[in-house]
Amino acid sequence: MSEKKANQKQFVGVVVSDKMDKTVVVMVERLAQHSLYKKYIKRRKKFMAHDEENACRIGDKVLIEETRPLSRHKRWRVRQILERAKVLDK
Repeated sequence: MSEKKANQKQFVGVVVSDKMDKTVVVMVERLAQHSLYKKYIKRRKKFMAHDEENACRIGDKVLIEETRPLSRHKRWRVRQILERAKVLDK
């Protein structure tokens, strides 16, 4: 399990939903160049990722990695939490 494949993809993103059990939705943002105008545009995509300990919260910055299909929509696993979301006390 700890052995890593050479072609395994990894992305850094922000958790936008944690309402499911052992699953989080991660928004990954990247820059893509427009083919005609050569301007860089922000592209976003949401990935469902497996969170075994239910440790992630909304706003956390996480590293996700590609894995075998875990369900119909989940093909990613949370590898580590890079930065916790800031909590505002009232």
